Amino acid sequence: METAHSKVLTQHLQKHAYLYIRQSTLRQVVENKESTQRQYALKQRALSLGWSEEQVQVIDQDLGQSGASTSRDGFQSLVTAVSLGRAGLVMGLEVSRLARNSTDWHRLLEICALTHTLILDEDGIYDPSHFNDRLLLGLKGTMSEAELHVIRARLIGGALNKAKRGELIFRLPIGFILDHQKRIILDPNKRIQESIWLLFATFRRVGTAHSTVKEFYEQGWLFPKRLYSGPQKGDVVYGPLTFSRVFQILRNPRYAGAYAYGLRQKEYNGQAKRHLVKYVLPEHWKAFIKDAHPGYLRWDEYA
Repeated sequence: METAHSKVLTQHLQKHAYLYIRQSTLRQVVENKESTQRQYALKQRALSLGWSEEQVQVIDQDLGQSGASTSRDGFQSLVTAVSLGRAGLVMGLEVSRLARNSTDWHRLLEICALTHTLILDEDGIYDPSHFNDRLLLGLKGTMSEAELHVIRARLIGGALNKAKRGELIFRLPIGFILDHQKRIILDPNKRIQESIWLLFATFRRVGTAHSTVKEFYEQGWLFPKRLYSGPQKGDVVYGPLTFSRVFQILRNPRYAGAYAYGLRQKEYNGQAKRHLVKYVLPEHWKAFIKDAHPGYLRWDEYA
């Protein structure tokens, strides 16, 4: 039986060995240091196989990047090096470190096969130009992608179950806070409350979001906004009311005292960036609980 060492030929040792290191999130980088250390330790495998210290190139700029992401600069530089015939060996602790989607993984396998580049993981060394090795690597990639799907399904399923009970907490709009018992209440700040009451009263009187914004501008009224980033995170600042703010508030069932989950539908554009593209009709919301907490208007006024 062919051993792992017999796959390493002089032509491989004359090229560089690339060690690709990745963690999915910055939190994992900070908290799961053992995994990162194990990945860096793979360098010793290359040295024991005959590569020199200077030949081993470590690519670790994708720390904190998901393997399903299409914007991994480190992975792209790895693919470029293999394509140019500079790599004799590509190392990753496991397939999921290199890629979590079949497109990236099989593209790397194809290029490695064409350039006779070996792949090394924690289990052994593979030559993608050999059918059996490539078949095994393909199966590993499929299993890695399936694992990611299962993880996502579990997370989404758990979140949906909590949402149906009204227990999934997400960012509250201006005018609401959580009390010490984690219950949603109206913000006790009277100025914030009065600003929201004024917005709804103005809308009832003028009839449109654009006219509401115009009225606020002409009267010099300012509207509150809570900061969610920066050194003043958590503070409330006041500024001119915008049409987008009015639209968001008018479409948010929270202001009618209702708990709703799944109000918006997310899609991907051509640049693989996810955007909120439209609001979902109430009958298609994933969870809805009427009169879940105090509000600023009645449900029949919202509906």
